[in-house]
Amino acid sequence: MRSWRARGPSPCSKPTARVERAVGEAITLTSAVDGFAFGAYRAGPPDARQGGLVLIQEIFGVTDHIRELCDGFAADGYEVIAPSFYDRLELGFAAGYDAEGVGKGRRYSEETPWDQVAGDLDAAVAALKPPVYAVGYCWGGTAAWLAACRCQGLAAASSFYGRRIPELVTETPRCPVILHFGKRDPTIPPEVIEQIRTAHPDLPIYVYDAGHGFVSDRRADYDADCARLARLRTLQLFQKASGVRSEM
Repeated sequence: MRSWRARGPSPCSKPTARVERAVGEAITLTSAVDGFAFGAYRAGPPDARQGGLVLIQEIFGVTDHIRELCDGFAADGYEVIAPSFYDRLELGFAAGYDAEGVGKGRRYSEETPWDQVAGDLDAAVAALKPPVYAVGYCWGGTAAWLAACRCQGLAAASSFYGRRIPELVTETPRCPVILHFGKRDPTIPPEVIEQIRTAHPDLPIYVYDAGHGFVSDRRADYDADCARLARLRTLQLFQKASGVRSEM
């Protein structure tokens, strides 16, 4: 079985001292829709388990950054699974942030239908003991919205800069969900955010003084303060949805 060395949490994760696990592991999930077996990265908590978490990739695949995010949430007590949604197109796809990586990631995202994604999400949710949550970034932000709308057994979802949510805006979430956007994101103009607000007026939408991809320290738009605040709001959402009183 393949394993990955943990490189410690990203700057928007818990402090390095909290990460006690040495490695994550590769697992295989099977879609109930078409029977396809696809890979995923799994990171388990070092201590008491707070719940399960499906962490959904950017267009770049399950990269080092995505695995570090998994490790960070695992340090908080979550059993985290990050599925490789593009395995049907390229096994283990993980692209760089250069023009070639962006182009290939966009193409793969456009060639991956939402119904197929929903089936893969169901497989990931089913692989985790409840309560189960979802968080997604970039393309994964839209997939997190999709999970909230279609997946059974999801307790809450947090969506980061989901540019394609308008494609699914007529769908209604089955669980609590929050959305995070960057005010200076050229790919998601204010009218797109307003379209979502109009369709779902009671939905919590947070707009940060940041650009696209502000959680990723691999990107020029990385903003540590905005990343920490958005992560805190995500953890608070999960805590509230768990029904367990917080000790914070």
